[in-house]
Amino acid sequence: MNLLQLCIKPPYPPVDGGTLAMHSITQGLLDAGHRVKVLAVCSDKHPVLHDQMTDAYRQQTQFEAVHIDLRPHLLPALYAMLSGESYHVRRYRSAAFADKLREVLQTARYDVVLVEGLFLTPYIPMIRQHSHAQVVLRAHNVEHRIWEQMAQGCHIPLKRGYLKHLALTLRHYELEHINDYDAVVCISPADADLFRQNGCRRPLTSIPFGINPEPMEHIDVEPASLFHLGSMDWMPNVEGIDWFLQSVWPRLHAEVPQARLYLAGRKMPRRLIDHQPDGVTVVGEVADAMYFIASKQINVVPLLSGSGIRVKIIEAMSVGKTVVTTRVGARGIDARDGEHLLLADTADDFVRQIRRCIEEPEYCQQIGRNAYQLIADTYNIETLTQQLIEFLCATQVS
Repeated sequence: MNLLQLCIKPPYPPVDGGTLAMHSITQGLLDAGHRVKVLAVCSDKHPVLHDQMTDAYRQQTQFEAVHIDLRPHLLPALYAMLSGESYHVRRYRSAAFADKLREVLQTARYDVVLVEGLFLTPYIPMIRQHSHAQVVLRAHNVEHRIWEQMAQGCHIPLKRGYLKHLALTLRHYELEHINDYDAVVCISPADADLFRQNGCRRPLTSIPFGINPEPMEHIDVEPASLFHLGSMDWMPNVEGIDWFLQSVWPRLHAEVPQARLYLAGRKMPRRLIDHQPDGVTVVGEVADAMYFIASKQINVVPLLSGSGIRVKIIEAMSVGKTVVTTRVGARGIDARDGEHLLLADTADDFVRQIRRCIEEPEYCQQIGRNAYQLIADTYNIETLTQQLIEFLCATQVS
């Protein structure tokens, strides 16, 4: 099978949850003997990291990228607001990307065009014009749900009103165009159910993010260490960490003074770097994410809004880490509370769960071992890639 993978940002190197989700399926398809061409959007926020991209990856994927200015601009935002257009989608419209996509489609014949995310939907008419390929959306999130939740959690009236507007226009676009595709693959079962309940008539399935688990027992683990690893240019991560630092950490550190919290990830806000609470270390971007994860005891994911599946949780579980997260964070992961991870939806819950993990290390380790086995059994790349191929073959348009 010959596939064209359209990505909303460069998927390699896999430096965050979104790129991990895209790259894992690229690698899975290549390992299964299929051909994959990657065409990506790049931007100031997500540039192509040429110095970190291997020659093997370039050759295997024939990687190409087109720069789009995705920075927010006042006049286009106002125009989108007045016209009722989704500004999120409008920013991805690009003559340069359209020209490159046309060239790629005219150069080779593809069986499947795998579109990684809603925001490249405006290019479907061009794909139809220049290719007979099956066009499949791989929905990492129900995008409008993220913005609805962000609006609900915002206490600044003017900002809340604008977030509601963004969510409303995005919802209208997302649900109106979901049937433009030949098939839809969601990463989360909950997202698939939402699309189905809101009028998706196309073949629809859910196939989560995959990873090959890697035991890392040889790395020393710092006792009573907590960590959060996630890109801090994604608003739900910022929202969750701000809440955790304000509502959870002061109480937890007072009750368990030996506890240490490490905040890692790209695009760390300057205010967090400049004003680190007692017991908190802002690490920023780490050179080796898996080593960093393995060296800490407990992964805290205080997510208050979001959709899809939290790739960083899967990643932490794959090396046997105990994860303490909200129901929002755990959504889409087939894990049981108290067996594979620990749920905490309030500050009291977080303090209680984390304190028990620190005071009962064997209990904490057992949760981590169960998590590792779950990933090995259910979320490995080979199994999930095969599920995707079977779905694509079953829904192939004639």
